[in-house]
Order: sequence, then structure tokens, then C-alpha cells
Amino acid sequence: MRNTVTKISLFILIGLFISACNTVKKVPDGKKLLTKNEITVNSKKEKAENIQNLIYQKPNTSLLGYHLRLNLYNLAKLNHDSIYKAKFINHPEKYRRKSKWLSAKQVNRLGQSFWYAGIHDFLRDNGEPPVIIDVKSTEKSSKRLKSYYFNNGYFNVTTRFQTDSLKLKKAKIKYSVTTGNPFFLDSLKTTILTPALDSLYQTRKLTSFIKSGKQYKTEDFENERSRITTHFRNSGVYYFQPNYINFDIDTLGAKHKANVDMKINNYSFREGDSTTTVPFKIYKISEVNIYTDFVPNKIKPTATDTIRTVYLNFNLFSSKKLKYRPKSITDAIFIAKGNLFSDIRTTLSTRYLNNLKIFNYPSIQYTPDPTDSIGNSLIANIYLTPRKKYSFGASLDLSHSTIQDFGIAGSTTLSIRNIFNGAETLEIAARGNIGSSKALANPNDRFFNVTEYGLDLKLNFPRIFMFFNTEKIIPKSMIPSTTLSVGIAKQKNIGLDKENFTSALSYNWTPKRNHSARLDLFNIQYVKNINIGNYFKVYNSSYKTLNNLAISYQAPSSYFSDGNLIIDSGANSFINDVLSAIPAITTNEIDRKTISSISERRRRLTENNLIFASNFSFAKTTKNDIKDENYYAFKTKVESAGNFLSLVARASKQLKNQNGNKNIFGLEYSQYIKGEIEYIKHWDLSRKKVLAFRTFTGIAIPYGNANSIPFSRSYFAGGSNDNRGWQAYSLGPGSTNSINDFNEANLKIAASAEIRFNFFGQFNGALFVDSGNIWNVLDNVKDEKAVFSGLKSLSNIAVGSGFGFRYDLNFFVIRLDFGFKTYNPAEIGNKKWFRDYNFANSIVNIGINYPF
Repeated sequence: MRNTVTKISLFILIGLFISACNTVKKVPDGKKLLTKNEITVNSKKEKAENIQNLIYQKPNTSLLGYHLRLNLYNLAKLNHDSIYKAKFINHPEKYRRKSKWLSAKQVNRLGQSFWYAGIHDFLRDNGEPPVIIDVKSTEKSSKRLKSYYFNNGYFNVTTRFQTDSLKLKKAKIKYSVTTGNPFFLDSLKTTILTPALDSLYQTRKLTSFIKSGKQYKTEDFENERSRITTHFRNSGVYYFQPNYINFDIDTLGAKHKANVDMKINNYSFREGDSTTTVPFKIYKISEVNIYTDFVPNKIKPTATDTIRTVYLNFNLFSSKKLKYRPKSITDAIFIAKGNLFSDIRTTLSTRYLNNLKIFNYPSIQYTPDPTDSIGNSLIANIYLTPRKKYSFGASLDLSHSTIQDFGIAGSTTLSIRNIFNGAETLEIAARGNIGSSKALANPNDRFFNVTEYGLDLKLNFPRIFMFFNTEKIIPKSMIPSTTLSVGIAKQKNIGLDKENFTSALSYNWTPKRNHSARLDLFNIQYVKNINIGNYFKVYNSSYKTLNNLAISYQAPSSYFSDGNLIIDSGANSFINDVLSAIPAITTNEIDRKTISSISERRRRLTENNLIFASNFSFAKTTKNDIKDENYYAFKTKVESAGNFLSLVARASKQLKNQNGNKNIFGLEYSQYIKGEIEYIKHWDLSRKKVLAFRTFTGIAIPYGNANSIPFSRSYFAGGSNDNRGWQAYSLGPGSTNSINDFNEANLKIAASAEIRFNFFGQFNGALFVDSGNIWNVLDNVKDEKAVFSGLKSLSNIAVGSGFGFRYDLNFFVIRLDFGFKTYNPAEIGNKKWFRDYNFANSIVNIGINYPF
């Protein structure tokens, strides 16, 4: 019965799509569906994206040649309301019968139900109506093509178009462009009526976009107008605007050459009923007034109704006693008495003041100084509206991770602004998490068996907090800040149960626009494992391997309970019997190495970690805003740990422990150097198609007091933001077959690419390929399969591929990706390629937002 229903449903579904595949179903008689735009320039086909985008009408979108959105639209009944009404008008008896067991009102409302109306509204809204050729739009496209080439120097360009019918109700449009010869700039002349502006122009003349011999481009003239305006307004010319610059282009005379005369007129302004024209003036700042408690929508304060504080040629006004140390505010202002008026100084002051986070967005206004008889002085008035001193915030999140199947996390934050009257901000955050995990030991069978809670304090200074002056190294134009943070957290049933203490002193600054830099002078992490006896319950793969070996070598029965090694005593006894100087249980060399590896991994993952590191990170991006999909982003980070503690250990003459390493506060400290590089590139393919690429390389090398990297600083592979053909921590190292529960190593190479496209509305899709792996290098791991030994190890790069669905909620994206193992280096011979390429072995990745 079930098979019959399935077949009938499939038959109906196929029938519906076949009926929808008639792409001209909703094209009126006498009209044509646009199937293609063909552009030829000087008899050559032009497929450049910027040229194709000049066309107003574009064919309906398609996915691999299939017009999904058009066919969805064709399935919709646009007049569903009238169809429903006609159903009863033609059959009144049916209406009476329905009204007997439903009221007349309910029968009428049935026409607005999902089955009769909602489904068709959904198909209409998410579908795409047929693009019907419109002559007026075609003419506008032809004119736009002509304008484009004209603005690029082809003054004699001609365009034409024709419509070619293909099949019934289908046609394509052919656009033909004949450019003619381009025009080049010849003589250049400037006529600047204000002598002071002429002098300013001459100082930057060599940076002009307009040069003799260049092909004419309107864009160059717009850029030149913007360049001159920026230069003048950053040099004191307060009233200058781009409209004062005009270009006269003369194309008569010389063949295909254009003579340019740039004219800059004097300043014009209305005075009563007449217009006055005078030379431009260069203005200086005579006063800087800062109103520190300005209230919007009220009369602006004056010097007579406020308290004035003078500090370094700045006038600070407040209605009551000044709440801020003057230096904390004046350091954020780049406008100074005696300086020329400058837009860039205004912008920098606005950015820095806003970055203090103690004021709302500032307002900076200029007025002529009435006391200046010459009339070339300005008063800068800066209006600051304080934010509330105390503010509270709270958040609640649902999460899914490699350890937690389901988690609920909450946090509350108290922010205290201007805490020491120097524009500092203190944030106190309390956080907690409860979760459920099937992977952990859970004897009481509780659903919420994972808990975590912690407290974080973060103090931010809007300057570099250092014992020497850093202005020459990191000027205040880079908007520097210092953050001191301290955090404590306790985890229960997450791994081995941990207590975690962190502290950091960080310096942040922006060297250029879209650049950021960070230096952690110190970054301390102390991790204390509490429930180390739980190790073999958490890392179950290691336990199973050890248990099987204990059974095969007939370990003493006292080590077992119900046929399995007792955790933790039985496992420890078996390991000691095998690895002791005089072994009580003799094994072959391979099994001994396996047991030794398990023992070493347990020691490393259960020991307490003290990490005292310093690091520097730098990031650069060309992304302009959140909707920009044509950009690149570059990140790099260098970290060094243990050097300071090594000096302390040497100075205090610490002796080496039984492992040959030195202790500080009774703990072995970690020592390593680490470097990472990440590069992301997005290409906008137009029409909501994006090609995204990411590559990452990271390596951490232990030395000195350590022969391995702490778990929290090592790398893993797999997961929803990495190689999606494998679950997180299940790939590698190298060609090993994921023998551990949480596989990690100290070298990682990864690269991913995916093409993203839109199905309809907010529903998007993606096809992706991920590659990469992790390896051990220059540490204490000896397994040849796990160790990176040169270029030949690159043959162990795993490849995963698949497809995904994404739903864009504007403020975040819900992501569902299906990954398949395409090349598995852990397999042997010809089994490496496509062996598990099926849905039964696919990895379902659920994520929030895009992976890169």
C-alpha cells in the first residue's frame, strides 16, 4: 500500500513539473519570451560581465539550464480567488452541501486557505515571472550601450538592435555596437580664478588623473574632480565644492584628439536678492569648543550657560562639573587651534570619538569667527551626547558542537562607562551553558549532562597603555586601544571536566582603512583537568583498542569487570604491565607502540597546562560592506609561548622533573612557536551567484621545555567550517584511520571552494569542494602515517565534496551541508577515491552563517 501511494505521489509530482516546464505557459499571445541577449562589438561577441550588465532586460534565471523560478511561477494560479468562487457559482448544490457541515462563513474563508490560496501565493512570490521582450527597454539598453562607449572615448559610436524569433513565443535580442576610433587627450589647460587655489593645485599636479596621451574616459574626469575637491578641502578651503570645477572638451581640429580646459571659478553665494562672487579663502581654526553633555533637540549651549574648562587650547564646556579628564577627550580630537580646516581631520575626530564608546555619534560643525576682521577663521564646535554610564545586556543562544548534541547558552553583561574618568569601559560578563551529549559517560541517563559557567572581566582603555610614549610608532590616527581581560570558567562533563583561567593584555589599532592589527603582550591560559579518571570514558576509541589488546594478551582477571577493563584502575594496570622496564606482559613491537601511544596521548591530554604566550595578528580586507561579494580577506598570526617562563625558570634555577622539563608553580609550562596564514577570496558572478575560495596553513612547533603542543593550541580537521566530508576531529593525522576520538596535530593545510547560487527568495544553494589534512611534525609523535615528511605527504590531503542549502534570515544564515568523502587517504590502493560517495556515508553539517 505504501509503495502504491509513493508511486502515485511521484507520478503527480512529475506531472506537475512537466506542465510547469512549458516556459511560455504564461506568455501572452503576440509576445515573446526573452531567451538570450547577444552583444557584438565591432563584429566580435562581447561577453564581459560589465557590458552584459548594461542591458535592462535579462533572461529568466536558470540552474544548470533549468528555469526553476520561472517554472515555479508557472505552477501558480494567479487568479485563485476567482477560480474558487467560480467553483460554487457553477455548482451551487456543492456550496449548499458544504455549508451544512461547515458554516457559510467558513466555506468562504476556505478560499483563503493554504491549499487554495497560500500555495499559489508562495509559488508566485518565490517564482519569477517570464521576461517578455519590451521594445522600450530594448531601446534604453541600446542607448545605455552607446553611452558607455561614448564615456570611454568612442565619440562616434553607433548602436542598433534586432529581435530574432526562435520558437513559438521565444526570441533573442542581438545588439550591435560599432565604436569607431577612440579619442585621446591632447593639450591640457587650467584656468583657476583664485590665485591661492592655483598654487594649491600646482603642488599636487603630478597626481592628476588627466594626462596627455591617455584615452578619454569620463571616469577620469570624475576622479579628477573628486581628487581636487579632497585636496582643497583638506587644505583649508572650507566652502569649496565639486560643482566649481568644469571641463571644456574641444574635439575640433586634430583628428581623434581632445583638448581639455579645466576651469575653477570663484566662490559664489547669495546675499539678499543678489549673488556675490569672491575669491576662495583658506581658513584656519581659531577655536575648538567641545560640549561634553549636549542634549539633542534642545537649544545648543553657549559659553554663558555652561562651565568652561580650558586645556591645551581646547575649550571644554559642561552644564555641571566636568566628568572626564580633559586629555581623554582631547586625545581623540585631531582638530587643533591654528590648523587649517581639513575634512580628514573632521573624519578622524568623528571616528575616534565614536570609538570611545562613551558618547553617541558626535556632531562637528564649523562657523565663521565673528572676531576675525580678515574673515579667514573658523570656530569648530564639537557636540557630544554621553551614553548611559551603566548598561545591561543579555543573550540566549542554541548551539550544536562536536561534543554537545544540543546546548543552551546564556550570558548577561554589565557595562560601566568612563569608570576612571578617562573614557575607560569596564565590562563584566557572566555566562552559563547546559547541554546534552551522547558521547559522554552518563550513568544517570540525564538529558542535560553538560554544564559550564564562567565570569569574564574586560577593561578597555582608548589609548596604548604602555610605560613609554608610542605616538611615533602607533599614532592616534590609527585609533589605538588597550584591553586588559581576565576570565575564569568551570566545565563539568565536557571532556575531562576543566577549570580554566585566562588573562590577556592586548593592543589594537587600525594602520589603514580596512586594516587591523593586534598585539597580545601576554596571553595567559591555565587549564586544570579535574576528572582525569574519566579519560577512557570520554576517549572511547582509545579504550576499545586498549581493551581488545588486554583481552588478546590475557591480562589478569582482576583487571576486568563483566569482561572489560575496569576504568580507570584496570586500564592503568595493563598499561604499566606492558610499558614497565621489566614488562609483566610481553607484546609484539607493533602492539607495544600502540599502547605506548595511547599512554602518551592520555598523559598529554590529562596534564594541566600553563601557557604564557605573546602573539601578533594582522588582518586586511577589501570588503566595503556586508553585501559586498567581490573582495578578498587576508589574516596572519604569529605566536610564541614559554620564553618568559623559561627565563624565570632559569633565573630561579629550577631543576628538571622526571620528564626532563622544568616546572613553574609545580607545572610544566608549554613552549612553542606558532604561525598561521589565511586567505579568502570572493568573486561576484552576478545574479546572486558567488564563487568563494579559502586557504589556510598553520604550524606550531614545540621546543625547549615541551615536545608537544597543548590540545587547546593544536589543529583538527573536519566539521561544518572545515572539510565537510568528515566530522570534526575525525580526519587525520595524515593517512591514519582516525584511531582517536579527538584527532589533532600541530600542522594543518586546508583549501576550500564553493559556488553559491539562489534558488528563489531567501533560499540558496551551494556546491563545494574541501581539501586538507593535519599532520604531526617536529614533535614526539613517531607514527610514519601521521608525520609530515615532505612533499610526498601532500598525497595524504583528503578531499570532500558535496552540496548544501542555506536560508538567509538577513541577520544570520541557517546552513545545511551534505559532505561526501571523495578522496580518503586512510584507505588503501584504489579504494581511496569515491569509495563512500553515497548518502548512507554522507556527513550532515548544520551551521550558522557561511563557512568562509
